[in-house]
Amino acid sequence: MSNKEIVLRFYEEVFNANDLTKLDEYMRDDYIQHNPNAVSGKEGFRQFAQQFFLLKPHMEIKHILEDGDLVCVFFKCTMRGNGTVNKVFDLYRMQDGKLAEHWDCVEHDIGGIVPMHDNGMF
Repeated sequence: MSNKEIVLRFYEEVFNANDLTKLDEYMRDDYIQHNPNAVSGKEGFRQFAQQFFLLKPHMEIKHILEDGDLVCVFFKCTMRGNGTVNKVFDLYRMQDGKLAEHWDCVEHDIGGIVPMHDNGMF
């Protein structure tokens, strides 16, 4: 299975299913986190995800790119709990078939702002 396929399965089986029971299958124990709102390590991710899942997120992947051990995912994240929509880029470094390191960038859809174009967020 390619790194891209592993990440796609991770999004479906962990994020979209709100299921942390498969985390050992996809993530290294020493997972390095660059998001300042989450602690490094698999257990740090577990703590973050437990709170995140309360918002009932659903990820709709728009693009996924693989370059060696790096996988970049561009997706629409809809929080079904409050209706918020975010545009997100996640970048993962893979090691031995598991997520080893993570960076992200999130753009929040802030209502009331008049866009400078008609291109939409996606």
